[in-house]
Amino acid sequence: MVRMLLIGALGGDFLAAVRLAKSAGAEVSQVDTIALALPVLRQDAGVGVILCDIGADVAGLIRLMAAERMTTPVIATGRDPSAEQAAAAIRAGARDVLPLPPDADLLTAMLLAASGAPGEPVVRDPAMRAVLRRAEQVAVADASVLITGESGTGKEVLARLIHTRSRRAKGPFIALNCAAIPEALLESEMFGHERGAFSGAIARRTGKFEAANGGTLLLDEISEMDFRMQAKLLRAIQEREIDRVGGSAPVRVNVRILATSNRDLPAECAGGRFREDLYFRLNVVSLRIPPLRERPADIAALADHFAHVYAEANGVAYRALAPDAYRRLAAHPWRGNVRELENIVHRAVLLAAGPEIDAEAIELGTPTANASAGAEPFVGRRMDDVERDLILQTLSHTLGNRTHAATMLGISIRALRNKLKDYVHAGIAVTPPQQAGVAA
Repeated sequence: MVRMLLIGALGGDFLAAVRLAKSAGAEVSQVDTIALALPVLRQDAGVGVILCDIGADVAGLIRLMAAERMTTPVIATGRDPSAEQAAAAIRAGARDVLPLPPDADLLTAMLLAASGAPGEPVVRDPAMRAVLRRAEQVAVADASVLITGESGTGKEVLARLIHTRSRRAKGPFIALNCAAIPEALLESEMFGHERGAFSGAIARRTGKFEAANGGTLLLDEISEMDFRMQAKLLRAIQEREIDRVGGSAPVRVNVRILATSNRDLPAECAGGRFREDLYFRLNVVSLRIPPLRERPADIAALADHFAHVYAEANGVAYRALAPDAYRRLAAHPWRGNVRELENIVHRAVLLAAGPEIDAEAIELGTPTANASAGAEPFVGRRMDDVERDLILQTLSHTLGNRTHAATMLGISIRALRNKLKDYVHAGIAVTPPQQAGVAA
């Protein structure tokens, strides 16, 4: 369940947004002002999305959150916001802009995209059914589970399934993407901090461990975690207590740990990049999700599922995939796995012109192959410029999904994030025009 904090007075449009969010499964709390929102965010690290009145100081909210090392995504909202207001909110760091009165499908899509909350597994292939059976078997225990697999295979979906089938199902499920949080912020995000712990820490803030107390904490892409932080995490898991940044006494926690990785962790341990003792602590039970190319029976079922999802999200009639479209999908190697399939079907839903989604609407070419036909020659161009164009074209191809783009480029999400940060500092636009709000 997505937990949303609404910042703004509850007029008719905001009440409608609250009703729609609740009907989409969100748990909603509300405050009138940014000043009242900050204490809530300090005490509740489980808030997954902030919906802020665009008439309030959205940029100021994001600055205050950054000063206190809060990374919760912000969606600006208001009645018929002007293009200038929307652009200013996005430049300030808002994830998206929601016009009021709210559209039900758009609000639902924004909540899911901002929170990263996936749906239930869609499974037909025997290889994936075997993984689900094993997951159901270990769900009732309290042991740590390590879920491995290539990027885009659905590791977080499986983690949420384990939580919902566990004895902790009524407790919180808190997900922390270790690859998406800058190293300087990760410790505070995990463990919280005390007042005065650093410049900007004007009050105590709870972290993800405390937010997950009595429930499950998912450490997504744990192999991207800094080696120093791995030692602190190991102690927290072993001792079942955490130290807030700047704290003087440990805090007891009761949390089940699930972790995911797209890397070969034994190889990472052998290379000195991942602590072997932490690996063994996490790997009580191991679940490997096979890549999509190893479970072909799931391709058609997932494609049909995404065709329904994105027809509804975009307000268009559902159209089935034609047989030639299914055949085209079945022949693809799927380097980006389910996430790549999702993006391709989403694009096909928007591009298809007939009563069905036919093969012509299924765009499968790689960014480099698509770009090479009309691109200027590599000869005579600077290496940095070629690299930049490849990164931005790949990001555009994935509809802004950075995790998928990093997978296709063969680099880590951290390396991609650093490259994009460099481009922003250089004044280069990095937001894909197709769908700016979907970046992961």
